[in-house]
Amino acid sequence: MKEYKFKRGSTPDLDRIYECLTEAFSSDIKKEDEKLITSYGILSSLTVWIDNKKLVVDTVSDTSNTDDTVILDSNKRFRDFLLSATGYTAKERLKQAKKAVSK
Repeated sequence: MKEYKFKRGSTPDLDRIYECLTEAFSSDIKKEDEKLITSYGILSSLTVWIDNKKLVVDTVSDTSNTDDTVILDSNKRFRDFLLSATGYTAKERLKQAKKAVSK
């Protein structure tokens, strides 16, 4: 489970996050309580919700799938989802993670 900050201008709104999920993944998205749940490629479960104005993402990977094209496609779509949802690039998210650990 990982938490991501929202960049200024990216609102912590579950409906907007739902739209980001539908853009990134071409799979069914279920809404249970205040959580969005889907699966795609090697991500057998992808659960997303908002807690304390942060995006919380919990993933479960299917390690039995060894097809490189599926793995790369799933990872790219996941990164694209995080970019559109949080407003931060992978580099910026890495900087924030390092900063949080050093505190």
